[in-house]
Amino acid sequence: GKRKALYEPVHGSAPDIAGKGIANPIAMIASFAMCLRYSFNLTKEADNLEKAIANVLDQGIRTGDIMAEGARQVGTVEMGEAILAEFKSLSA
Repeated sequence: GKRKALYEPVHGSAPDIAGKGIANPIAMIASFAMCLRYSFNLTKEADNLEKAIANVLDQGIRTGDIMAEGARQVGTVEMGEAILAEFKSLSA
């Protein structure tokens, strides 16, 4: 009885920065957390993924578009890797 759904960030594809390694992957990763929660009923995994995002931001890791004073700027891959590492530690 689950409805079919599409999960995607609404910010667009940003072709002007494609391939530069500066895109922020957080919205896409958060969209996947919604998929885990609402389509697959994997609530714990969704909670851990959302917490991983929050923890990485709390550590002061930022992509250029959300850079803040005193934070450490990283690229797309580094942000994704930081979130994945944090997710793995929460899921252990």
